[in-house]
Amino acid sequence: MMVRKKMNINYGWKFYKGDEPKASYRGFDDSEWKDVTVPHDWSVEYDFDKSYASSTGYLCGGIGWYRKSFNFPFDITDKRVYITFEGIYNNSRIWCNSNHLGNRPNGYSTFTMDITDFVENKNNIISVKVEHSDLADSRWFTGSGIYRNVYLTITDNIHFDMDGVYVKTPIINTSEAIVEADIAILNNKVKDTKILLKTTIINSESKEVIEESLSAIGDSKTIKNIHIRVNNPILWSTYNPFLYKLHSEIILDGNVIDDIDIDFGIRDFRFDSSNGFYLNDENIKLKGVCLHHDAGCLGAATTEVIWKRRLKKLKKMGCNAIRTSHNPVAPFFLELCDKMGFLVIEEAFDEWEGIKNKWWQGHNVYPPKHFGYGKDFPVWSETDIKSMILRDRNHPSIIMWSIGNEIDYPNDPYCHPYFKMMEGNNDSNKPKEEMQYDPNKPKANRLKSISKRLCRYVKECDTTRPVTAALAFPELSNLVGYSEQLDVVGYNYKENLYDEHHKGYPDRVLYGSENSKNTKQWMIVENNDFICGQFLWTGVDYLGEALGWPIRVSSTGFLDTAGFEKSNYYQRMSLWSDEPVLHITTMKSTDFKQEKLEDLSGDNEQWNWNLHEKIQVICTTNCRTVELFLNDISLGVKNLEDYPNHCIDWEVEYKPGVLEAVGKTIDGKQYSTKLKTVSSPKKIKMNPLSTILNADGQDISQIEICIHDKDNNVVSYLDNEITLDIDGECEFLGMENGCCDDLTPYRSKTRKTNNGQLIAYIRACRTPGKIYVTALSEGIESDNIEIQVK
Repeated sequence: MMVRKKMNINYGWKFYKGDEPKASYRGFDDSEWKDVTVPHDWSVEYDFDKSYASSTGYLCGGIGWYRKSFNFPFDITDKRVYITFEGIYNNSRIWCNSNHLGNRPNGYSTFTMDITDFVENKNNIISVKVEHSDLADSRWFTGSGIYRNVYLTITDNIHFDMDGVYVKTPIINTSEAIVEADIAILNNKVKDTKILLKTTIINSESKEVIEESLSAIGDSKTIKNIHIRVNNPILWSTYNPFLYKLHSEIILDGNVIDDIDIDFGIRDFRFDSSNGFYLNDENIKLKGVCLHHDAGCLGAATTEVIWKRRLKKLKKMGCNAIRTSHNPVAPFFLELCDKMGFLVIEEAFDEWEGIKNKWWQGHNVYPPKHFGYGKDFPVWSETDIKSMILRDRNHPSIIMWSIGNEIDYPNDPYCHPYFKMMEGNNDSNKPKEEMQYDPNKPKANRLKSISKRLCRYVKECDTTRPVTAALAFPELSNLVGYSEQLDVVGYNYKENLYDEHHKGYPDRVLYGSENSKNTKQWMIVENNDFICGQFLWTGVDYLGEALGWPIRVSSTGFLDTAGFEKSNYYQRMSLWSDEPVLHITTMKSTDFKQEKLEDLSGDNEQWNWNLHEKIQVICTTNCRTVELFLNDISLGVKNLEDYPNHCIDWEVEYKPGVLEAVGKTIDGKQYSTKLKTVSSPKKIKMNPLSTILNADGQDISQIEICIHDKDNNVVSYLDNEITLDIDGECEFLGMENGCCDDLTPYRSKTRKTNNGQLIAYIRACRTPGKIYVTALSEGIESDNIEIQVK
């Protein structure tokens, strides 16, 4: 008998940009269509255009068709076959061998369809229509197409239900843990069948096994609850993210007919209204960031290796928590969080019944457009939120489910007489009518009943985690009863209310669900036990939510869209990390203002200026003292205690040479960092993060490219145009430099550096061999690398 098989079918799709009414037909000739590999985002394959929406990064949408031909390498007679799409943006419709399977409006939902009745051993066709015609349907870049993985699951007629194994750890202490699992078994046969359920918990040291006989009821689902004791458990934590594996088998007549593996962590957490957040009885602060899903030139079609590089950097910065704004993320992302030790708030929606303002001519530029998920929410909200939780509830990284982001934003769209009191405090860009109470708009009292219903949906799927939401207007949400539906209440940019609301609602658990990078806001969190933590906007720059043409990126991150660290990265590291931090940033003194020290994202890491020009030198640090030297001459010692934002600054008259900061920690250890005057660009240096790829049509090499001078220093004060010459069986995916207003098409093999650097992405095909990459720039030495595909 055959045990469960999972077939990745990402490779070998056909794609057509446009509408083709006959494309759902099995016999349709798609030979002239483009060959693509999914994950695939067609939006980034086209030019930026001002006629598109600023909210979604001035990139196109439209209608697209995908078709995939496949055979089974084994006999599927009397087997069940399912197809799973991890994400299609958006309004997708699916056909199998000309049979219409259904649709899914939500672009972020993972969904599975039973195609057993429609598939054959050979010559099967899956057709997918994607309709992303409303470009301004989101407040950030969404992408277009099948931008996440697709796979087939083949099982016996008696098998584990999809997302039907639910692992909990209700009892944990130092000597033992009780692992509880609800295991759902589907029997697609008519008759009841006696089976043996064998479940094993595996770690590196031992195995815990339980076997139980049961009857799988015919044509129905049987749920079995089991308990297994684990002695001396290793607890999952942010600094030791240890994972156990639950392996379960269905045995019939001595043969294993289905099996499944679930990675999980044994950990305990709780929220306390007075003392904040505890993980395994350790009181810790949530040092979080909010993240959108794109990766610059890759658009929404990101993969594990891309986010692993980014998450490593955020971890090093001191970040221990992530809020998925404002939608369910790809499964691989949560797997990374499990393995790397991040705590996660997974968020379901950015809007409910009412469609929010969508900016298409620049952020907050009126009039807005009104497209979005709100039109589908009344019908699909239960399905979408439950599918998120059922898919992800076994991840130890997840500590809360968020049912919404800023649903209570004033007049967008919900309205209330209380708004009259806020008229003078609204955005000055808003027309007067947008700042006043309008009884004809949706009433904010509706927030209570919707949130109550969403909370019920969550609890029906998972009872182990609290429900939260990110409130933009907690004063109103308190008034209409929205806040009281939540187990934990998130405040967006409302730090001024923490003390007042803690006193007024002493049993409420509070945290900052979205916050600015102002140092004072972090000190409020650090100095008040009752505040669980904060989630900064954002961890990484993202496409869309742009100020206006030609700016197409929101530059709010610690990393740019190329995944390179910005100056504010080191500033936050000095606040969040236990490691010594010492980093120099410079700017013209004429550009310097004290408020710039609260977010150094737009500043320079260079020592190339005009002779005698006044330059502000800023040293970001957590060292107790810092002494600055220019060409070995001391410019003075300064104390960290005089600079609560951890940015010590000097005004310096520029002279070429070496700028050095020497810091001393409280225990007397000494550290130093330097900025050097660099000479003109001399050569290109490529750094491939992987020189060996798998010949699977999926593996990606990330190539960091920098401009160096004759002494191998990075030349960040000038930007050169880089052209790539690529030879070998591979797919060039694009180059990204992190520049917010660079309108070079993403598929171009020529792009300027930004601060002397950029990154390129190349995907392997399925043919073993070698890929040769040459980087060229006029007037400087080229560089060559070799990548093996095995």
